[in-house]
Amino acid sequence: MRILISNDDGYFSPGIALLHGALASLGEVTVVAPERDRSGASNSLTLDRPLTVRRSQNGFYYVNGTPTDCVHLAVTGLLEELPDVVISGINLGANMGDDTIYSGTVAAATEGFLLGIPSVAISLVAEGADHYDTAARVAVDIVRRFTSNPIGQPVLLNVNVPDIPYEMLAGMETTRLGKRHKAEPVVKSRTPRGDVVYWIGAAGSAQDAGEGTDFHAVARRAVSITPLQMDLTRYSQLEVVRKWLL
Repeated sequence: MRILISNDDGYFSPGIALLHGALASLGEVTVVAPERDRSGASNSLTLDRPLTVRRSQNGFYYVNGTPTDCVHLAVTGLLEELPDVVISGINLGANMGDDTIYSGTVAAATEGFLLGIPSVAISLVAEGADHYDTAARVAVDIVRRFTSNPIGQPVLLNVNVPDIPYEMLAGMETTRLGKRHKAEPVVKSRTPRGDVVYWIGAAGSAQDAGEGTDFHAVARRAVSITPLQMDLTRYSQLEVVRKWLL
């Protein structure tokens, strides 16, 4: 099996190193990741300048671009053969609910999916990051399942793993995205030169965290696995807009 790994935390992050080590026994693994932290980059492509690809001492390739750039370059030019699966992560922090819109981790997996490759985004729901190894073992479980029991259609999975020992996980649950409350206000401050600057506020707490959501699964110590789609059409409003245009 050929496995392409990327992320949004950068090629030097502990999560991507552990993920590489865990998946190395399952096949031919290539890492192509951003040269620096690009969290929150979403699905942006770099179109206003050329990109460079370099290789670090541990063999990981790194790109001076976004997570989407990394997977796009790897699949459309860098790799001699297409990967069988794209794994993005391990992200430090949750990517649940509305987070998926902004997440560079999810974006890297999305690019693989849009290019026709089964893709998985894996995030560790944590602040302390005590159990990257748990998320790595979950990644291995999922990749093995792709091999032993192919899903049979294009798939984009968003996986969130509780920050607990693997043995304490309450299984895996298929979930839908929950929803967060409105984000906290921006944080206003001044530079030493007196210029006003703004930091984006923290994400809101869970608003829709009922049974069946990713928030609910993780809260009860289960791995949340949400299949995502890229069709943004709001079908319920098609007729409303048609009538509005008349």
